[in-house]
Amino acid sequence: MKEMSKAKIIYKNSGKSVIMERNILNQMYHPFIVNMYYSFQDNESLYLVLDLMNGGDLRYHLNKYGRISEFETKFIVCCIILSLEYIHSNRIIHKDLKPENLIFDQEGYIHLTDFGISKKIPENLNYIKDNDTSGTPGYTAPEILCNQNYNFSSDYFGLGIISYECMIGNRPYKGNNKKEIKESILSKQIQIKKFDIPIGWSNDAVDFINKCIQRKPNNRLGYNSILEIKNHKWIKNYDWCELYLHKLKPHFIPREGDNYSLTGNLRKEIYNTNELYNSVNGNNSFDIFKDYKYFSCDDIDENNENIEFYNPHKLFEEIEENRIKDNYEKEKKNSYLNKNNDDYIAFSLLNKYASSNIINSTSINNNTFKNYYYERKRRLNSLKHLYHNNNGLGKVKF
Repeated sequence: MKEMSKAKIIYKNSGKSVIMERNILNQMYHPFIVNMYYSFQDNESLYLVLDLMNGGDLRYHLNKYGRISEFETKFIVCCIILSLEYIHSNRIIHKDLKPENLIFDQEGYIHLTDFGISKKIPENLNYIKDNDTSGTPGYTAPEILCNQNYNFSSDYFGLGIISYECMIGNRPYKGNNKKEIKESILSKQIQIKKFDIPIGWSNDAVDFINKCIQRKPNNRLGYNSILEIKNHKWIKNYDWCELYLHKLKPHFIPREGDNYSLTGNLRKEIYNTNELYNSVNGNNSFDIFKDYKYFSCDDIDENNENIEFYNPHKLFEEIEENRIKDNYEKEKKNSYLNKNNDDYIAFSLLNKYASSNIINSTSINNNTFKNYYYERKRRLNSLKHLYHNNNGLGKVKF
């Protein structure tokens, strides 16, 4: 579940990209993208319920293992090509193809995610022209950085950069900021030379990468069609059908457990100034997220009598320890109560959060939601035990 703070969205002026991502995911379902199943909101956050990917992102594994083999790289590249082929058939340009947005599942297959800055080409055009240079420095195509017309081939530039990084161990164009990276791209066309080729890599792989990272779009592999890429001699004979059906055995299979970096798991910063929250409460731009019953996959019928829907506003109630702890410290600091009466403040806060009408567990048939409910209930009981005492305060209802 992707949780996005409304206050943070407004603070960063990124409301349009959030809505864009939701709308794009609303239209698509494919085995090589991270698909959306629900979208909804509460007073503080927007939520997207997505495919569960336990394998970690490609950036994590590149940082951990460094260079990877040609066989692994070819498998990853072919997975990306299938995802790009699908979104391009829907006239969508991803615009932010990078290792952080490529996620492994438990089997080792890679999936494309994060469509926040994606663009859709109008039906009557073959390109996009705008002043939006958003993207990740080092992976964004030169034509986007220079405010020129761009089309699907801009994603193939990112594909080439990722392939280069898998082979060499770093990006071809470097800099400390977007301006320096742009100057690096414009100053020289980087190509892999023979003496740069690591042991075990073929000349066909080098040719593929060199043609993908061409600065000029009309010189880039795939400029006319993605078939140019699929017919390149490096991957021409790949078994696309078996790959699509997930019948191939990946060379790299992520280990069980946590495959994400620590910073990726840290709780996002919450902007709790009155000005921001007043802006959120008065903002109606997120009304599209009210449709929390939405299903996008073809094999699930919204009218299926076996599927039951529940109000996620009740189900995903915030009763976590961190939130209670933060509010406890805030109330303790500002309260007119005696500072030594910590138990009174703690119980007041616990009672405030626990009094929310959480859906009855006996009516929850979905195992995922049921597990979420019991986990929250377990945490609340732990808090109850933590703050319980024998001075009569234990009579507070939970």
